[in-house]
Amino acid sequence: MELTIHAHGAAIPARGFGTWRLTGEACVAAVAAALDCGYRHIDTARVYDNEREVGAALAASGLARDAVFVTTKVWFEDLAAGALERSAEGSLKRLGLSAVDLLLVHWPNPAIALKETIGALCRTRESGLARHIGVSNFPVPLLEEAVAHARAPLVCNQCEYHPWLDQSAVIAACARHGMAFTAYSPLGKGDLVQAAPIRAIAERIGRTPAQVVLRWHLQQGVVAIPRSGTRAHIAENFRIDDFALSDADMAAIFALRRPDGRLVDPGWAPRWDRS
Repeated sequence: MELTIHAHGAAIPARGFGTWRLTGEACVAAVAAALDCGYRHIDTARVYDNEREVGAALAASGLARDAVFVTTKVWFEDLAAGALERSAEGSLKRLGLSAVDLLLVHWPNPAIALKETIGALCRTRESGLARHIGVSNFPVPLLEEAVAHARAPLVCNQCEYHPWLDQSAVIAACARHGMAFTAYSPLGKGDLVQAAPIRAIAERIGRTPAQVVLRWHLQQGVVAIPRSGTRAHIAENFRIDDFALSDADMAAIFALRRPDGRLVDPGWAPRWDRS
């Protein structure tokens, strides 16, 4: 199974490390542990308030800059022309980098014209602030509009995705446009791994439930960015490249989809795709 997802010139490691809700020294330690375990894709955002800590861990790792794929995001309040570019510059200063590998619009904002936002996003690529650009939390209609406005290819759409949530429509849209799809909250919020079918598969093949779910993502060609603050769990989540799920296993996990499966739905969220 391919461990790197290629999209419009971007080579995105399919096993990424998410940093949402990791702050301070705990964030530095967790990112350091992730890099030590082998992760080469680190995901952060301006609103996470941890870009300095992520940057500190990257600097202390001794890894070459091009060895780690770094993603950050622009908050939905900063999507106007000028503000978006300033947000990107601030993120780079905090990260201690001259460019991020991937800059995403964190959430769409209907109060700011998408054409203006995507134009500003493209300028960050043209000016060298970001090597690649993309979006996050974009349902299919907004994704189609964003692609139409983009002067440069959008390489990724990052959205909530796990076995409870059907995201087949937006994943198919990404595929049509040659884009990667990245899953945040790939393990749900903890109780997903207690689902009986997942536990049964894990027990049968001698893996943890979390490893089973992350392998399910990997076998779909989806990038997954689980978060953990525990070194043992960080290492466990990375070790998903030496086993495979059968077609029956994959189907049993897909069957867990449910109408109320979405876990992240803030007041500023767009109108989601219907499953």
